[in-house]
Parts: sequence; structure tokens; C-alpha cells
Amino acid sequence: MAEKTKKLKIAMFGQKRWSREGGIEVVVEELSTRMVKLGHQVTCYNRGGHHVSGKEFDGKKLRECEGVKLKTVPTINGKGLAAVSSSFFAALACALGKYDVVHIHAEGPAAMCWLPKLFGKRVIVSIHGLDHRRSVKWNKFARKYILLGEKNAVRYADEIIVLSRGVQQYFADTYGRKTVFIPNGVGRPNVLPAKLIKEKYGLDKDSYILFLGRLVPEKGIQYLIKAFKQIDTDKKLVIAGGSSDSDEFMQELTRLAADDPRILFTGFVQGHMLAELYSNAYVYCLPSDLEGMPLSLLEAMSYGNCCLASDIAECAEVLEDKGVLFQRGSVESLKQKLEELFQHPEQVGRYREEATKYICDKYNWDDVVSKTLLLYYEKFDVRKAKINR
Repeated sequence: MAEKTKKLKIAMFGQKRWSREGGIEVVVEELSTRMVKLGHQVTCYNRGGHHVSGKEFDGKKLRECEGVKLKTVPTINGKGLAAVSSSFFAALACALGKYDVVHIHAEGPAAMCWLPKLFGKRVIVSIHGLDHRRSVKWNKFARKYILLGEKNAVRYADEIIVLSRGVQQYFADTYGRKTVFIPNGVGRPNVLPAKLIKEKYGLDKDSYILFLGRLVPEKGIQYLIKAFKQIDTDKKLVIAGGSSDSDEFMQELTRLAADDPRILFTGFVQGHMLAELYSNAYVYCLPSDLEGMPLSLLEAMSYGNCCLASDIAECAEVLEDKGVLFQRGSVESLKQKLEELFQHPEQVGRYREEATKYICDKYNWDDVVSKTLLLYYEKFDVRKAKINR
């Protein structure tokens, strides 16, 4: 019977690259760096090609970071092709490599989970969201491929991790497949004063509403812009994030905001700039139509923000009674809730007071890592891990 102290050789893929440009990338970085600190060997297989947020972020390809080995696989650039090609070559490398566990992130990459399984690897798939439902972003072929990934995960994965109870119920109802609920985590950050954002964008503490994330249709940014434009306020609306595969949508947003000088697009942000934007917002808003588990919402709350989100189950599950919900897809409902928060700063203050402790106590990365490792170890220990299934 193997002990839980056995050090594992772990491979991960599904992320674009070693960065914090999206939720999957954040999760992979947080898991892998913590696992390395516990003595495990982790290799992350990244895509080649350009950074989704522009050439200025391409940078030099790293071979190692914080003890995590980084390898770039061949990638055919092009919408849809990059994900498929990189996933195939990553899966092949994992199949042929000397790994105890292969951890695949997201539905699309999971289409290749049969390959490392064929070579006897223990395969874990994390479903970060029901990506085939993102009908605006993906064409018909892409949606079918992503759905294939979901089905292959059900058929071949040793374990499937889901980030929300809603997705867990979906797999039970659709496939009769048991999954393991392990939500994302969040760390307790350092709150920073408005320095860089003051110099670059003229932003002061409490002078803006913040949205941060990929600029894709399912994030509902169009509702936020339309609602904000109808409100009489001196505050600004800051929209931070890269456009991913949705350049046409970015152009639509730019046109929509063109006649309102209060609306600011920063592009992709990271590091101190990102931390300052979180630290100094009056309200953080996530108007999404679809989420897996909204990591940006966890991060915003960890900085002590008052958060306003759509009433989809994934957002409501995170906020509980520690934030404000509006009716999904309703510009009028969003406008009404924003106006209430503008008119009642004492209400904003109450939500801020509760946010950090609540979110950091409930969602902890060390707990996420511990539960994930228990799933990895089930191959080597006949004792079943006690995880909330």
C-alpha cells in the first residue's frame, strides 16, 4: 500500500501558456507551484504562437518557473486550430512521458484524454465550464469538438473535477457520471494604493466601476456598457482584459462605448497594475451570461470589493449574501442596481467589510491542492480519498 508521501510526476495541459491571462492559466499556476513546493515534479505543456492579448506579451519562452518545468508544444496558429493541435501534441508528450498523473484542464483539450489513458496514465480532467454552450464564440465544428471533449472525459478520465454544483448536476443528469466538486481558491492579497493607475489612467480610489476578464460575448460586457451609459455619474467604467479570439466583439464594444468618454479600455493587465485596479475600485461588476467558476469574482472579493454580478447560479454560489445580484441579461436591472450602489455608499461599505474574510476563509488554494492530490493518489493507495463528491 503506497503512502501519501509518495512524490508524484505530474503533467498538465489545457492552459494557453504560463501566464495569468485567464482563469485556467491562474488555476494551473496555483496548483503546479504549490505541488512543487510539496516535493512533486510538475511539467506544464503550453501552446506556441502569440499571446491572445497582443505581441507585446509574447515574451521569451520559459523553460522553468518556480520549480515548474515548462514545455512548448507545436501549435498550428489559427482560430480553433491552435487549441486542437496543441492539445494533441501535449497529450502525445504526456502519453510517452514518465508521468504518474496527467491533469487536463477544460473540455476542448479533454478530447485527447484517451491518448495518455491508452498508455496507462492516470488521467484527471478539470471542467472549468460548459464551453460548448458558448455558442456566440465558437462555430459549429468547434462546438462539436468541445462536446467531444466532454464525452471523452466521461468515457476515459479516471476522475472529473467540476468547479460548481450546477456543472456537477449537469454531468449526473446528462451522463450519469459522478464528479468531484473542488472549487477554485483565492489568496489574501496586498491592497495597493492608486499609483500606477493614477499616472496612466487618472484613476483614484473609488473613482471607477471595474470589469476584469476576457472580452468575449458570454461575459456580458455589452450589458454593462449600455447600463452605465444611462447613469448620471462622474465615476468611470474601466474594462480591463484582452480580446482572445473575439476581435469582432471587441470592435462592437468599442463602437458601443465610443460616445462616452467615461468608459476606459485598458487592454490586458497583470502584476501591480492588476492589483491596483482591484484595490481601488468602487464596485467590481461581473455581468456574465455563462461561467464555470468566476475566479475574477473571488479575486475581487479577496481585495475587499463590493461585487455586483448576474444572478446565474455560478455567481450566486460565490457571492451568497455578501454581494449584489442583478437579473441576467437585463440592462434595466443592472442599471437599477448600479444606481442604488452609487446612491448608497454605506451599503457598498458593508459589503466591503465582509468580503475579504468570507471569501479567503471559504476558498483556499491549499485546500484545493490537498483535495486534488488525494485524487491523484487513489491510483497508488487502495484507501479511498474522502472528498466532497
